[in-house]
Amino acid sequence: MATKEATATKSTVSIKLVRSINGTRESHRATVRGLGLRKLNSESTLEDTPAVRGMINKVSYLVKVL
Repeated sequence: MATKEATATKSTVSIKLVRSINGTRESHRATVRGLGLRKLNSESTLEDTPAVRGMINKVSYLVKVL
C-alpha cells in the first residue's frame, strides 16, 4: 500500500490538445484518447511515466505539454 508521502512525490505532466485529430492516423487518434483528451483545447494531467512520455512523443504535433 502506498503511503501519502510516496504518492505526493510522484510527478505529473499536463497536456493540452491543440490540433484537431481529423485526418490523422487511427493509431494516433487512439493515442490521444488514451491520454484522456477528447475535444480541442481539452487538458489532462497524468502521472509522468515512460509510457505516457512515449504516447506524448507519438502525437507531439497534436498536443502541447503545459
